[in-house]
Amino acid sequence: MANQENISNLNYEISELIKASEKVIKFKKGTFLFREGQEAKEMYIILSGKVQVSKMNAEGKELYLRFCKKNDIVGELTLFTIGPRYLFNAKVVEDGEAAAINIENLESILFNNSQLAYQFMKWMNDHIRRTITKFRDLVLHGKKGALYSTLIRLSNSYGIKKSDGIYINVPITNQDLANYCGTARESVSRMLGELRDEGIISINKKRIIIHDLVYLKREIECENCPIEFCNMD
Repeated sequence: MANQENISNLNYEISELIKASEKVIKFKKGTFLFREGQEAKEMYIILSGKVQVSKMNAEGKELYLRFCKKNDIVGELTLFTIGPRYLFNAKVVEDGEAAAINIENLESILFNNSQLAYQFMKWMNDHIRRTITKFRDLVLHGKKGALYSTLIRLSNSYGIKKSDGIYINVPITNQDLANYCGTARESVSRMLGELRDEGIISINKKRIIIHDLVYLKREIECENCPIEFCNMD
C-alpha cells in the first residue's frame, strides 16, 4: 500500500507540474539543459531521455551527482531564491524531451496549491537526504568511501543477483566512476585493481561483478539506508 501511495502522490505531483509548464523542449545528446552559474528562469521535468547532473570541484574535476530520467525534476534548487542561478550542470546523455516550467509561475502555484506544495516538499526532502548520504561517504571516507559507495549504489540501481555475485547491468568506465567519486581516473583504477586482487569484484567487458557486497558496506560503515535513498538517481 505504501508503494501505491507513493506512486499516486508522484503521479499527482508530476501531472500538476506538467500542467504548469509553458512549453516542451527537445534535447540532443551532448547538449545542456543548463550550466552552472547560468541565470535560472525555468525548472524542468524529464519526459523522456536521460540527463546527467554534475558539478565542477575546486580542482576542476567533474563530480556526477544525479542521473535523471523520466519524471525526474531538474533545476528545483533555484526556487524561492533572489537572483536565482543554476548550481549545477545538466548535460543530456540520451535524446529526449522535457517540460519547462517558469520558476516565478511555479512559486505562485505552490503558494496557492497546498497539496502540491506538500508533495513537492516531501520530494525535496527525499532528494536532499539522497544527496547528503552521497557527500557523507565522500567526506568521511575519502576516495575509497566514494568509490565503495558508488559501487553499492550501482548494485541497488542496476544490480542483478546471481549465484556468484551481483552483476551491474550497465557498462561503466573507470572515468565514469572517477566522475561519480570526484577524483582522478588513475586513483579509481588503482582501487579497482586492489578490489579485484582481493576477489571483492571482477570486471568483464566494462561490466562490474560484485562478489562481496558485505565487505564494501563494512568498509564505509554503511547504515543500510533504504534503497530509495541509496541509488544512482
